[in-house]
Amino acid sequence: MKAVILAGGFGTRISEETHLKPKPMIGIGGKPILWHIMKTYSHYGINDFVICLGYKGYLIKEYFFNYSKHSSDITVDLSDDSLQVHNNYAESWKVTLVDTGEDVMTGGRLRRVSPYIKDESAFCLTYGDGVSDVNIGELIKFHQQHGKLATLTAITPLERFGVLDLADDHRIQAFREKPKENKVYINGGFFVLSPQVLNYIDGDDISFEKQPLEKLTAENNLYSFKHNGFWQCMDTLRDKNYLEELWDTRQAPWKVWS
Repeated sequence: MKAVILAGGFGTRISEETHLKPKPMIGIGGKPILWHIMKTYSHYGINDFVICLGYKGYLIKEYFFNYSKHSSDITVDLSDDSLQVHNNYAESWKVTLVDTGEDVMTGGRLRRVSPYIKDESAFCLTYGDGVSDVNIGELIKFHQQHGKLATLTAITPLERFGVLDLADDHRIQAFREKPKENKVYINGGFFVLSPQVLNYIDGDDISFEKQPLEKLTAENNLYSFKHNGFWQCMDTLRDKNYLEELWDTRQAPWKVWS
């Protein structure tokens, strides 16, 4: 099975980083968040990727073109411009990098990579800016069992602000995370889709999250895979620092690989 990753947005809410690089190339522990997402899929045996490029997509191309050099020790002989790679390490990945345009919506990007996925029985799709410990194997199994066209991972995000327990006299009794009573689920990405879903996208200006998903819902063709574990997107610098802290303290829940 292939995994399609949407990696073309501008990332304006984290412009401190994205004025230099596309958001999927923002680092966590010295590796792009895109790498972390791909490592998650690879852990479940998915090693064939189609990446939808847009804003500064050439930097993502350069990263993968030089991946072995980034991951290995090298000796450069400047006298003859030769290169020797030591302890060559490479992932067992096949990566197709497709320029899907800078101003194209998510549905349009998916439509533009249709030649690479139209013959699949099903494929995965996610965003290039979010990590999770979702069990991809169970997600795919669930999709296959219900037999409909589309599955999305439904998540309950943590609130950005904690809750104060206050006494009647206004004393603060405790700090705690906002509870998840009366859970509200949102779209967490990590889709599994039939190629027939491509027929629901009419052009470049279609947001996949709007008309296609709404039509699939109306036809009872969209199911949710509920995930109550870790999920975090990287929308802001605060999000990036939070993910860095988890990684640096060896508490990153999304690191399911060894």
